[in-house]
Formats: sequence, C-alpha cells, structure tokens
Amino acid sequence: MRIVVAAVGKVKERGLREAIDEYAKRIGRHARFEEVEIKDGPDVEVAARFRRATPDRSRVVALEVQGVAWSSERLAELVRSAENGGVSAIVFLIGGAYGLPAEISREADVRLSLSAMTLPHRIARLVLVEQIYRAYTIVRGEPYSH
Repeated sequence: MRIVVAAVGKVKERGLREAIDEYAKRIGRHARFEEVEIKDGPDVEVAARFRRATPDRSRVVALEVQGVAWSSERLAELVRSAENGGVSAIVFLIGGAYGLPAEISREADVRLSLSAMTLPHRIARLVLVEQIYRAYTIVRGEPYSH
C-alpha cells in the first residue's frame, strides 16, 4: 500500500518540515509514503500535475474546506478498507492558495475537511500526515497519545 500526499507548494519552514518528515518516517513503518510537491500555475496545468501524481487503482481524497469532517477513526476505516480492497494507493490532494482545481475536486472519491477554517497548505500537510499516522496506529491497535 502506498500513501501519497500531493500538495501545491513547498514546505520551507524548518520546524514544519522536520515535523512532517518525522510523521512521514512513522507512516513508512506501515506503508510506502510519498510526498509530491506540485508546482502552482493555471488550473489546467495543476490538474494535470495532480493526475500524474495519482497511481492507477488509487482512492483519491481531496482536502477541501467544504468537505466532510471525519473522525480519526473514520480515516482509519478508509485505510483499513483500502488495504483490504485491492487499492494500490490512497492519494491525498492539497491545493494552493485558491484550493484545488474544481475538476480535480469533482473527480475525487472523497472530499475531506480537516477544519471549517481555511488552513495554509503547509499546516494542512502537517495535520494530515499526523492524522494518517494516527489512522495506522488505530488500524494496527498500537498505542498513541490521545
């Protein structure tokens, strides 16, 4: 199983980068983790870049302010069902300053909201990778602080 986080922009702040890398390493104990940084641009180009970052037989999750809010347990269920259902990867998409291209959002299997508030893409990425790691600890029955 692969976990792919495809996000517009780069995380340049050292503390955030270190925290994201730490959770990526933890996720790597359970699944192959990939982070794809997408160059911003016109929606057509950004959409094409997101599509190239999405392997075949993937479950695609678009992060959207208007998406559905899930509990950590519900995210764990997505991971569990993907692992048991022949899904090659779960791909999480994070847009730039203006969000995801509309066509990419419409094509996603799930539109997920991390918060009703708008988060900067780099903060959203940190929250997301922590929650992915937490989902794996739930699926595997491993202890993790609550």
